Amino acid sequence: MQSSWLTALVKEDGKLEVGKLIAAGFDWLIDNFGAVFDLLETLLSTIIDALLTLLQFPHPYVMVALFATLTWVLQRSKGRTILVALCFGFVINQGYWEETTESLALIFFAGLFCMGVGVPIGIFAAHRPRVYKALLPVLDMMQTIPTFVYLIPMIVLFGIGMVPGLVATFIFVLPAPIRLTHLGISRTPVTLIEAARAFGATPRQLLWKVELPSALPQIMAGLNQTIMLSLSMVVIAALVGADGLGVPVVRALNTVNAGLGFESGLVIVAVAIALDRMLRVETPT
Repeated sequence: MQSSWLTALVKEDGKLEVGKLIAAGFDWLIDNFGAVFDLLETLLSTIIDALLTLLQFPHPYVMVALFATLTWVLQRSKGRTILVALCFGFVINQGYWEETTESLALIFFAGLFCMGVGVPIGIFAAHRPRVYKALLPVLDMMQTIPTFVYLIPMIVLFGIGMVPGLVATFIFVLPAPIRLTHLGISRTPVTLIEAARAFGATPRQLLWKVELPSALPQIMAGLNQTIMLSLSMVVIAALVGADGLGVPVVRALNTVNAGLGFESGLVIVAVAIALDRMLRVETPT
């Protein structure tokens, strides 16, 4: 039985049927957990629609004012606040506000899931070097595999729409917060750790009072990278039916419309600049 199974995975010329094995794996997932994927797709679609309602219900200029206020609260910089307001004002002027809110919803949940999963994994790996060493090839593979490849199984598992784009974005972006969180925690000054231990700090206190505050700039850099990488996925996500700023780019590509392509591309750049200036944390020198 085992020999026949191995024979089915090897061609006569010796080529391993890797693609056939992976396809069989996804078929098995659908046959055994199809209802779970359907439930997950429904749940994620519902929460995405709820966030879209919150973003699209107020007048666009009200949302711009809220984003500018958030920038001021986080950065305390007039220049950055004005730049964020101008970038979103440009988006409204070009008529892409609805598409922008759809992309922001995708970016928000991708960032939420990636940071929620990536930061704990990064902390765990920083305290266990062997675990991080074992994770490295996996993280490299996740970021090296062409992003288009992720779309195929996501369509199989979740169908067409925002959810497959969100899950593909999550897989592609997740290594960034893991790597940067690991970097921040592992570079906590030894003197700080020794001083905390000398004063009787427990491992939990050491993490929350010493390591996380010391690693905060790197963790925030991970958040920034997560957002930028998620934004870079909006065009690719549009290929699987995800709404957002990628839709006009794909439409321009299909119709060879250079004007529409550059117009939507500049809007994406404006959104990227706004998000970067809103959430960037300067690393102290």
